[in-house]
Amino acid sequence: MEKPHKKLDAWKESIALVLLLYELTMQFPKNELFGLISQIRRAAISIPANIAEGAARQTRRELLQFLYIARGSISEIDTLLEIAQRLGYTQNESIGIIEQKLKDVDKIITGLIQSLKRKA
Repeated sequence: MEKPHKKLDAWKESIALVLLLYELTMQFPKNELFGLISQIRRAAISIPANIAEGAARQTRRELLQFLYIARGSISEIDTLLEIAQRLGYTQNESIGIIEQKLKDVDKIITGLIQSLKRKA
């Protein structure tokens, strides 16, 4: 039996985002292992994890709550990437791909939220 979250584009795309962010943070200085690297990775993992947890809940309201939390993690990552960029830890081409993926995931989650709210 396939879990309900695995059918959601929001979950699939957020998993792809996690992989991109792990690749990016592997290039950061080792002294950031317990700083930016850890924070970015935890926020990234939080997105598909919250989508999955919400999809497993009993009510639409609970799913919405977890989708809002996932969107908050997107904003957190955006802020952390801005800091990494200002510190010179990222290159423009790699950050551009990730920023686009962040926008895509945000749009998908926002669309899912709007769809669920219309059904309510």
